[in-house]
Amino acid sequence: MWGRVSDPVRPSQARQGLTLPNQAKVAIVAALEREVRPLIRQWRPVERDYDGRKYKFFENERAVLVCGGIGPEAARRATEAIINLYAPVLVQSAGFAGALDSTLKVGTVLTPICVIDAKDGSRIEAGVGHWVLVSVDQPANVKQKAKLAETYWAHAVDMESAAVARAAQAHDITFVGLKAISDEADFEMPPIGRFIAGDGQFRTGAFASFVAVRPWLWLRVIRLARNSSTAAAALCAWLEQYNQDPEDLVDSEPELAPKL
Repeated sequence: MWGRVSDPVRPSQARQGLTLPNQAKVAIVAALEREVRPLIRQWRPVERDYDGRKYKFFENERAVLVCGGIGPEAARRATEAIINLYAPVLVQSAGFAGALDSTLKVGTVLTPICVIDAKDGSRIEAGVGHWVLVSVDQPANVKQKAKLAETYWAHAVDMESAAVARAAQAHDITFVGLKAISDEADFEMPPIGRFIAGDGQFRTGAFASFVAVRPWLWLRVIRLARNSSTAAAALCAWLEQYNQDPEDLVDSEPELAPKL
């Protein structure tokens, strides 16, 4: 079904198509800090204002990262902020995604060549990649995942990449994506959508209270937490390149796709 787009790609192959100036900044847009915490432990936290909102950025010599919140609108605002404040040469959407392809397991890291906005069916080509990612505005359950796979022939689903890609495109900046699978195609997500606040932040306390009195959700939530930890470790293993000198990266990166 998936055809050629399922070919694996290594980070060293991806970099062949994107040569950046030595002093250029890469802007990384994630949803939540928990997705990238292993990466940014030693990065400089900086709070800056943009368009009436306060953002917390994490900086090092090669990149700057912002956790803008969950969902397309939060991602769009954060991307506009990081572009206008840092003038990057490349924008990268990094974070978690749900699998639509049953062969994709938790911890698999993908670079999408094409991002589809499910809201209107529009497509944006990425700078590098070998996968198709579709972005939605709410967490997808198993039935919805199957429908998205059938409709778009996509491999994975997230909530932010299309908005990040669209903002980068509006500023004529190259976009790339990097997504780690946190829930497989047959994993039924807990009802987390109602706990996403208007600013894109996850209301962890309210969710914990909700789950505490619903024991039938406990195992699913525990499994999701474990899967998220695995996905974060895999994602940050690839993003670790931003903590190293370019000459130290040859053949040192993890693969971005399963061996098919």
